[in-house]
Amino acid sequence: MKLTLDLVKNNSKIKDFIRQTEHYLNAIDYTDHGQRHINIAADRARSIARKIGLPAGEQELCAIAGYCHDSGNFLGRTQHHYWGALLFSQVFLNEAENPHDVSTIAQAIVSHDKDEIKIVSMVTAVLILADKSDVHRSRVKIKKGQIPTMSSMADIHDRVNYAVVDNDLTVEPKKKLITLKLKLDTKFSAPLEYFEIFTARMAFCRLAAEYLGYKFGLEINKFKLL
Repeated sequence: MKLTLDLVKNNSKIKDFIRQTEHYLNAIDYTDHGQRHINIAADRARSIARKIGLPAGEQELCAIAGYCHDSGNFLGRTQHHYWGALLFSQVFLNEAENPHDVSTIAQAIVSHDKDEIKIVSMVTAVLILADKSDVHRSRVKIKKGQIPTMSSMADIHDRVNYAVVDNDLTVEPKKKLITLKLKLDTKFSAPLEYFEIFTARMAFCRLAAEYLGYKFGLEINKFKLL
């Protein structure tokens, strides 16, 4: 069996892991890590892989890793990257035509959330960029009757995500530059708050971009910060 994103999306076990993850993270009032986020991560991973010139097979592996990277959250947020890799391996290791595809995706899932784990594949680097660049208003779960304001959002992650009204990740092969461009509504969060919670993520994106042979840039409200 050749692994494809469509095959993975239609797998009943993967579907259930994702449903359980959405249910668990809703229960702890966490930002979106469900269908919205994983589809964006999968699409963005495929797009990055295509634009930097990876072969079609690796593009598919990047998309699969993007779709499955958060599927282990329902077993525990802190170690979700390990749980996700183990679950993916259990589902596909004995069925996949090429076991190396399974191990490549599993390794990417393990490495996507911890910068102390060495990046050792293009798939891993692409997944990190696709995942960590997804900051946007639509990730915030607004409770019924809640009116979003800076003061009503006690959690800084909610404020910063809600403040981002536009998000674009550009890849420029000739310049060897990958840039995350954000439009931030400062009524909900100041740019400084973005760095309070996302400095480590942006540093991680820089490491991933460097592995691909690129530089990483960050723009907020058309102002270049990195």
